[in-house]
Amino acid sequence: MKAIIIEDEPLSVAELRNTLSEVAPHIEIVATASSVAEAVELLPRIDHDLLFMDIHLGDGNGFDIFRRTPVNVPVIFITAYDTYAMRAFENKGIDYLLKPFGREDLRRAIDKLGLLARVGTGPTAGSSDPASAPEEAWQERFLVQIGARMRSVTTAEIAYFMADGKYLHLVTHDGKDYLLDRTLTEVGEKLSPRYFFRINRRLIISFESIREMVRYSGSRIKVVLQPPLPEGEEALVSTDRVQEFRQWLNR
Repeated sequence: MKAIIIEDEPLSVAELRNTLSEVAPHIEIVATASSVAEAVELLPRIDHDLLFMDIHLGDGNGFDIFRRTPVNVPVIFITAYDTYAMRAFENKGIDYLLKPFGREDLRRAIDKLGLLARVGTGPTAGSSDPASAPEEAWQERFLVQIGARMRSVTTAEIAYFMADGKYLHLVTHDGKDYLLDRTLTEVGEKLSPRYFFRINRRLIISFESIREMVRYSGSRIKVVLQPPLPEGEEALVSTDRVQEFRQWLNR
């Protein structure tokens, strides 16, 4: 994988190079740019698959680059400012790392590239043929808050959404639980029906989260999820959704 670094601090460039050599040796840094003008000149002529981008550059704002030249690859933003996260995720961002970041932070950001490609969504996947593009643009990432920090969770990472009173839990495949300020219905309208299904009034599950299914009373189906639901909870497909659920599984 070929990457370009857009960063105006030489020390930060060197630190990123060193950390990448440890956590992602398969990524080759093919060029660096230290300004908006240099990046605009560089990006169209150098083949690359990924950008590492600071936001505050010597001659302007990193978002100026998106207005002046096409950016068709995923971007990992690395900056000292936490005020641009939402805008970053609207501009090809797959992660937003605050300086100083650790090796594991960078490793997790790079791991998202593999998740996106495996599930077939996001900026690293899909065909360049416009005819093969989906008819609707489903949401690919959810911005979550962890104390004073923020991160973007891709749909490829999500096992299920569970409504619990006034709270909505987003649970990832590795068992992390985040709260969203949305309703289950609002989230369901944004998710691709190819990968997610609302089995009842409290749960939307991803296909990848299904460990097994068992017959329940009558014609109902009990779904065993991985990671498991909280103790005492069961994933039961509503009676009126069983037939549609079976059709979804057979797609």
